[in-house]
Amino acid sequence: MAQKSAHDATEKEAVVTHHNEEVITTHVNADFDSLSSMVAAKKLYPDAVIVFPGSQEKSLRNFLLHSMSYLFDFARIKQIDMNAVKRLILVDTRQKSRIGKFSELLDNRKIDVHIFDHHSNSDDDIHGDVEYIKDVGSTTTILTEIIRERGVQITPDDATIMLLGIHEDTGSFTFSSTTPEDHLAASWLSMNGAKHNIISDMITRELTAEQVWLLNDLTQSATTQVINGIEIVTARVVREEYMGDFAMLVHKFMEMENLKVVFAMAQMEDKVYLVARSRVNDVNVAEIALAFGGGGHPYAASATIRKKTLEQVERSLQTLLRKRINPQKKARDMMSSPVIKIVP
Repeated sequence: MAQKSAHDATEKEAVVTHHNEEVITTHVNADFDSLSSMVAAKKLYPDAVIVFPGSQEKSLRNFLLHSMSYLFDFARIKQIDMNAVKRLILVDTRQKSRIGKFSELLDNRKIDVHIFDHHSNSDDDIHGDVEYIKDVGSTTTILTEIIRERGVQITPDDATIMLLGIHEDTGSFTFSSTTPEDHLAASWLSMNGAKHNIISDMITRELTAEQVWLLNDLTQSATTQVINGIEIVTARVVREEYMGDFAMLVHKFMEMENLKVVFAMAQMEDKVYLVARSRVNDVNVAEIALAFGGGGHPYAASATIRKKTLEQVERSLQTLLRKRINPQKKARDMMSSPVIKIVP
């Protein structure tokens, strides 16, 4: 009988339902900035429950499994009583199509929505009752500023997780989207005990043999073309099975070849993954990714494309590039004819 009771207790724990009125969530395929933003938002909304709306990037899943997961009390989406939710707190996104099942809350009834985001505007944007939207390198930066202004106390572990998010979304302060606010937020987190050795271990990852092969395939498949005066590099790979960290490999590829703009496509299982990076103002990769149902920043974006072949995605990409890339100004664009001249 005792064994049966213990088994019943385990079953009850497995199906426990959260009746919280406040939920903190982010976008599907969550990254470290998403995690850091949710942890930071929890400091501002202590009664809220943190929930991922869907899958997470492989590196984030590994982090949760093997590192500091004991700090987090995440709920699973199937445990959430949607009828009880009165406030939805969105971090690192405001696109309705990127929050999974939580988008149903916006359709069914009036709900209080609070938004913290650093992405560019899109037609898919949700409009919140409270909005903190700022053009900085990381959403965690926005939340760190609010926490600091309100005098909210954080632990060294909190500071470490938050600083990790800023490091990832700014490329350790090397991306063009990095702002002075990101540096100031990082400085404050350092003063609050952020552990840089843990951050270094997380963002400096050794490549596996399979990742080295994929990186080599990216290099071999790369083609360069000039569109409206701008050099664009596209690359494509095919894998039967899904491999995580594709975005990290594209970033390494860009660094190795010193590229200005790159669009990389990977067909894995039944999906095509697009990762785009740009170092020039004339190419807003977020606009390109948005056309494929994805999102991101002007300098870093991605999309997961279903029900299309790699060839179909590549053709659509070429069409979009010719439409969306702003042509660089040339002398003839600014000159008038005939030339007016005078003698000395």
